[in-house]
Amino acid sequence: GSSMGQFFKQYLEPIKLNDVQIDWQSMDLSYLTEDNFAKHISEIIKKAKPIRGSDLVMKASNIGGDLLIKYKDQPDFERIARQFGIFEEWKDGVPRTAYKGIVVFRFQTSRRVFLISPDSLKQLGINDV
Repeated sequence: GSSMGQFFKQYLEPIKLNDVQIDWQSMDLSYLTEDNFAKHISEIIKKAKPIRGSDLVMKASNIGGDLLIKYKDQPDFERIARQFGIFEEWKDGVPRTAYKGIVVFRFQTSRRVFLISPDSLKQLGINDV
């Protein structure tokens, strides 16, 4: 791609092929349609615990469950992404992998961290968390 492979070793090389069988035919994936997904992710985000300030990784390590971190702008997102060691690149004004300005990643097992832009909550119809 256009990155000339600069991110391959850090982000792509560690990915391994799933070795767990999944019966996709029996799974209800209807929550993945656009309308359903917006509702689905909104409900999850509303339940996530907000964390703020410095030492976000330490705070995240000491809190159970899903977490919500708001970022103000691109430099703020990049600062937070570096702390967690996630992909910090943007393209066309949004972080790569973002859905409505939201980047989701796993932190220490199954805990999800939601990095949320200033407009994300409004786009999902959430007043505030």
